[in-house]
Amino acid sequence: MTNTPLNVEGRLAQNIIYFCHALRRAEVPVGTAQVNDVIRAVQTVGFTKRVDFFMTLRACLITRAQHLIVFQRVFDIFWRDPEVLESMIQNLLPMMQVAEEVNKPKAAENRAAEAVLGSKDPLNPQPIEEQITLDAQLTVSKNERMSAMDFDKMTNLEIREAENAIADLHLKTPKVPSRRFRTAAYGPKINARAVMREARRTGGEVLKLPRQKQRHKPLNLIVLIDISGSMSTYSRMMMHFVHSMSLNSGNAWAKIHAFTFGTRLSNITRSLNQKDPDKALETIGKQVQDWDGGTLIGESLMHFNKDWSRRVLSSDACVLLITDGLERDAIDNLEMQMKRLSLSCRHLIWLNPLLRFDEFEAKAAGITTMLPFVDRFLACHNLNAMQDLINILNTTIYNDQKIKL
Repeated sequence: MTNTPLNVEGRLAQNIIYFCHALRRAEVPVGTAQVNDVIRAVQTVGFTKRVDFFMTLRACLITRAQHLIVFQRVFDIFWRDPEVLESMIQNLLPMMQVAEEVNKPKAAENRAAEAVLGSKDPLNPQPIEEQITLDAQLTVSKNERMSAMDFDKMTNLEIREAENAIADLHLKTPKVPSRRFRTAAYGPKINARAVMREARRTGGEVLKLPRQKQRHKPLNLIVLIDISGSMSTYSRMMMHFVHSMSLNSGNAWAKIHAFTFGTRLSNITRSLNQKDPDKALETIGKQVQDWDGGTLIGESLMHFNKDWSRRVLSSDACVLLITDGLERDAIDNLEMQMKRLSLSCRHLIWLNPLLRFDEFEAKAAGITTMLPFVDRFLACHNLNAMQDLINILNTTIYNDQKIKL
């Protein structure tokens, strides 16, 4: 078998290199070896139709199924498909909505448009008057628009801004009443032992009544994050949220433990302890083997209840369960494991990104099975949803309110 020499000269090779760089900016991993291979493949095979070129690039550059949509969008924009470009323009300028309903872009189109189009095209500069007109039509501030934007619809730059906003979220120290008491000047309860000690010094006479009040102790936080293909973007943002809580000095949780699950359960607590969130997520990516895979919620919870529950859970623990609830295994096992998890902790909060849809109804078997065992059922698809979670942790848990659905 002959090995075709690599020739990077010429317009075709330069376009392929530019296309690979666009894929990288769209968060599709493309290595240098893959770039060399695809250039050799195109030079060897050649192409007479656009579909031949598309299949050659896809075979050499795409290694995971979840990157196919982004690849398709980048390829369409790169080769100037008019219909896709029109859809991209509608997506990049969300405030310019006409009275007629337009087709909504898919989740990967934002990142693809940003990766290929990047900054303004110098060959087709935008008129200054048009830019001023666009700004005049904005009715909400940038921060408000970012807070309401779905994580899965964000571009790379917007995701980075959202990560910075998550790091600035403030959570009060969540504490609950303890069984122990401490001495206080105006406590609601008389300290009987202190009264007896004082009486021994005064010959049995009681001259004052020392008071005491109940101690408060911080909760343990347990986070169970679904990393299946449908949860990929939301899982990443929630990991930033958990990382921020674990490192923020004002968030004095007793202990924070984090686990990921898809087809297996993985403990990522040590990885999240790194100060740099990007390095922490990189370490998690190397540690976890079932990222963007299937979902076995019941089996994963069974392993948690069996192997980790006694180590990290207690009656004073708060559990955040982050999943869409689309179970692919037996429902009976899921119901038993959810019941055991609910009885083992103080608060069980379920964060589900499917709540972003106004027409959402709990009809899936997995969702209807899990709902009776959770204390709160919240969304986690944007910054506003995370702020709602902060408010729940600041009020419901802080005041020790256990509200069942």
